[in-house]
Amino acid sequence: MKFTETLMKFVFTLCACLSIAAVVLICVFLFANGIPTLFEIGPLKFLLGKTWKPGSDIYGILPMILGSVYVTAGAILVGVPLGVLTAVYMSRFASRGVNRFMLPAVQLLAGIPSVVYGFFGMIVLVPAVQAMVKTPFFTQVLQIKGGKGMSLFTASVLLGIMILPTVITVSKTSLDAVPQSYYEGSLALGATHERSVFSAVLPAAKSGVLSAIILGIGRAVGETMAVVMVAGNQTWMPQGLFKGLRTMTSNIVMEMGYATDLHRESLIATGVVLFVFILLINLCFSLVKGGSDHA
Repeated sequence: MKFTETLMKFVFTLCACLSIAAVVLICVFLFANGIPTLFEIGPLKFLLGKTWKPGSDIYGILPMILGSVYVTAGAILVGVPLGVLTAVYMSRFASRGVNRFMLPAVQLLAGIPSVVYGFFGMIVLVPAVQAMVKTPFFTQVLQIKGGKGMSLFTASVLLGIMILPTVITVSKTSLDAVPQSYYEGSLALGATHERSVFSAVLPAAKSGVLSAIILGIGRAVGETMAVVMVAGNQTWMPQGLFKGLRTMTSNIVMEMGYATDLHRESLIATGVVLFVFILLINLCFSLVKGGSDHA
């Protein structure tokens, strides 16, 4: 028995060390290859440059940084309210029979590959948005001229759909963990069912809901294939809600296959910037979960 415990302790320690080693190796590779390139081009020129022309050795990734920020913000506006409200419904309003149908549906949504989402966006969302921007309401009332189906709007809607499983699952788990006494105490004070849920239960689950939002942001920032297929992939500065753009992940995956020399190193430096974004998101997650001491 003691030998088994010692063996399993060794196995668990080894797995933990391998996980840490994988993270360290990724950090070493990215920073060892990306940081020198960043200083060779110039940090401000690289991060704030508005032109990306590898053929002319001009590498400015500000359009891609803004593209990632805008698409992620749009996904948050689409996915977070819908996801949180769906989690509230499933946790406190839906019957057991409805949840028996909805839980597998959410799990199935989480298991769909991103390329399938991208294909759905190309076949369904892009034509729908293209037709929408040509209607009189958009052209005459909103004064939108020359809108495209492959755009910031389409990418935001698609990413909002993609982060729904993460937001719903984590939020529902947090809501289910709230003690029933919170809800019953609110009812005892005369509050209605709806008021008790939104004024007592939901605030008590705030930490878990915020964690769900942060995890959803991480999914949106790192998404590649679906965005490549619906965002338009223009390398200039974002010009509007219904105009094409390119994100950092799209830039890397589209050009890494044929990039050489400084071009390839610039894409790795873009990965460093993206990695820093993810680190900041994880820091926010740690702050939400355990406060500044835990972070």
